[in-house]
Amino acid sequence: MFIFYQPSVSEGAHYLDRDESKHCIKVLRKQEGDQIQVVDGKGHFYEASISKANDKKCEFDIIKQTTIPRDNFNIHIALSPTKNIDRTEWFVEKAVEVGIHQISFILCDHSERKVLKMDRLERKAISAMKQSQHAYLPVFSTLTKFKDFVQGQKRETNTHKFIAYLGEEACPQLIHTAKAHQNYVVLIGPEGDFSPQEVENALEAGFSPVSLGNSRLRTETAGLAACHSLQILQF
Repeated sequence: MFIFYQPSVSEGAHYLDRDESKHCIKVLRKQEGDQIQVVDGKGHFYEASISKANDKKCEFDIIKQTTIPRDNFNIHIALSPTKNIDRTEWFVEKAVEVGIHQISFILCDHSERKVLKMDRLERKAISAMKQSQHAYLPVFSTLTKFKDFVQGQKRETNTHKFIAYLGEEACPQLIHTAKAHQNYVVLIGPEGDFSPQEVENALEAGFSPVSLGNSRLRTETAGLAACHSLQILQF
């Protein structure tokens, strides 16, 4: 069954937005009385019945609500956006499918992209959440300077912090270093990697250096590999 998105169901918004309504009524040809499934991205699925089949504002009545418990771990990837925005969008889409909880974007010394359209990335995330039938939409943070982000993480005392970079010395692999059922944040650098000063700042802030394997990975691939490694660790 196709899943529709309405983040404010619990606040009384028992209708679909314009794009969702058009897809429901014009594309899927749903009619009044037909049942649909709605997700709010906050841990709830709703079985609903269409009460007004309008392609601009499709209204519905709630039949049943199902609450999905939160994971007992949190995966937070902080990634430098790629020069080619399609690759950043690919990361967002695939990371949501795998099961990421939080995504931050960091502006590094070697970052080539310095502007992001967050609304487009969030739309990609919503589509991936519905496709993979997840109940939670990841938390997004806008583009932040690397130093500011790292300093902000100093206050996160119950979080395991890692930085993945191509140092001269061998680093332990993330999947062998992280422990299950914890909160994690992993720093993923730009195509030119982190600068020596950034690595030093991260280490001073309590981040541990890790490897994601023997291959040299693109930024978006490294972000997905880190997310997937931490997901596998839980089982």
